[in-house]
Amino acid sequence: MGSFKLSFALICLLALSIFHSTHAQNSQQDYLNAHNTARSQVGVGNVVWNATVAIYAQNYANQRKVDCSLVQSGGPYGENLATGSATLTGTAAVNLWVAEKQYYTYSTNTCASGHVCEHYTQVVWSNSGQIGCARVQCNNGLWFVICNYHTPGNVPGQSPY
Repeated sequence: MGSFKLSFALICLLALSIFHSTHAQNSQQDYLNAHNTARSQVGVGNVVWNATVAIYAQNYANQRKVDCSLVQSGGPYGENLATGSATLTGTAAVNLWVAEKQYYTYSTNTCASGHVCEHYTQVVWSNSGQIGCARVQCNNGLWFVICNYHTPGNVPGQSPY
């Protein structure tokens, strides 16, 4: 009987570790942490999770399952999109967007020629205080990640912070 309990406990532990590893870096808190780390580096306040915005993100992500295309939703929120393999967690997607920081010059509010900075500036946009994000696996096996931002950033002529 003792070995059965031990075996059962080990199976439960293994199942828990598999569950944790497959869901690691995709929770609300993971998205918030990744955003707030980038925001704190430039002195911008934290974002908070907004359930309404998250539902919007999830609904749009579900629509993209068929093709995983990086097509903007055209909705009322700011938006960042990413697609990739299973290693593209929510945290990894935010880190991809934040990696654009190296091309952004705050003093001139410009992006280096030939590069994109709008994903980064949306992450750190000071007036975008609420987010909702989602991640889905597409029919082609890739993963689609979306974060939406209330209030939208990247307003022409304005600096992010």
